[in-house]
Amino acid sequence: MHPTDTVTDELRRDILAGRFEPGDRLLEIQLAEQYDCGRAAVRSALVALATEGLVEREENRGASVRRISIDEAIQITQARSVLESLIAGQAALLATTDDHQELQEIIEQMRSAVAKDQGKVYSELNRVLHRRLREMSGHDIAAELVANLRNRAAHHQYRLAVMPGRSADSLEQHAAIVDAVVAGDEKAAARAMTAHLESVIEVLHRWGDANVR
Repeated sequence: MHPTDTVTDELRRDILAGRFEPGDRLLEIQLAEQYDCGRAAVRSALVALATEGLVEREENRGASVRRISIDEAIQITQARSVLESLIAGQAALLATTDDHQELQEIIEQMRSAVAKDQGKVYSELNRVLHRRLREMSGHDIAAELVANLRNRAAHHQYRLAVMPGRSADSLEQHAAIVDAVVAGDEKAAARAMTAHLESVIEVLHRWGDANVR
């Protein structure tokens, strides 16, 4: 573990990277060995990540990576839609010329990932694009809330990115967001973000319907 990292940071990254799957047990003694720290530090990390919604702690059963239902993923995405539309609009107002170039470069990298059928690469670029929009928006509160929400539904987001045909649809939605931000069009950027997340919700609904049948 890097000296500047905390156990909480490291465990969070490993959960979000899929090194621990939803439902996996998180045993204090094993984590203490893995992260070369004391069990008290592991216990504190599990408490913190439970607060963030990434870990589930049950009395007499210990901790595990929290499973997120389709219904909860839909609610998370609905909340994200409100906040990220605000963020996209603010980014359109505040992003610099250098920011515009960076966003356009990310879109080109996403196009390349789609062309090469690199779902994992696309998923990471998707995450980077949304993070950079949050940073460019200058809206710290909305950015913090969205980061937490995205983390809670990270497993579903990854499944979306590697779903056949989904990346191509998502790519054009992200390109529309970036085009509006580059044009400095606050309302168009907000609308494009809303449309993108409504599309995510539609896919989640289809998953839920398929699981019911």
